[in-house]
Amino acid sequence: MGLVRFAVLFAILLVSACASGPRSHSSVAPNYEQSNASYALDTGDVLRVTVYNDNQLTNSYGIDDAGYISMPLVGRVYVRGKTVSATSALITTRLASGYLRDPNVAVEVAQYRPFFIQGEVASSGQFSYVFGMTVRAAISTAGGFSDVAAKNSVTIYRNSAAGVITLRASMDDLVQPGDTIVVHERWL
Repeated sequence: MGLVRFAVLFAILLVSACASGPRSHSSVAPNYEQSNASYALDTGDVLRVTVYNDNQLTNSYGIDDAGYISMPLVGRVYVRGKTVSATSALITTRLASGYLRDPNVAVEVAQYRPFFIQGEVASSGQFSYVFGMTVRAAISTAGGFSDVAAKNSVTIYRNSAAGVITLRASMDDLVQPGDTIVVHERWL
């Protein structure tokens, strides 16, 4: 009789575990989603600033450690945490303040700041970020998993306005520039 009770209890637990279904990426996506329009600029990004009808101001500008770019005529412009559209509006306003009549400015990210990967991958280190990159693609960029990697145990450390946040990640979650990805070791 005890064996029958155990079998029934086991079957109930098994069915209840399956009832919740697999975790879909869309249920996690709000924590990781980013669009190019809402991307927050930071140190390490390189911006391509195009000032129409002025080839001398059109150039690529790197964001320095303090969060500034330096442009002719307008000087240092603080862009850390701003979007590309906000940066474009800021540069347009500065150029219109006595330098150019009705300036038309476009800003885009020419090169994103790198991401970092460490732990149980073939080659840990700093790598170039590609917009829309997933954890799976980041691990592939680092040469794949090592022999002792826990393939379902990945943590992302991400800088935010509130400080560094820690996120448990699945293979299809999106990586952001500046993230540090840690692939954990499997325990035998």
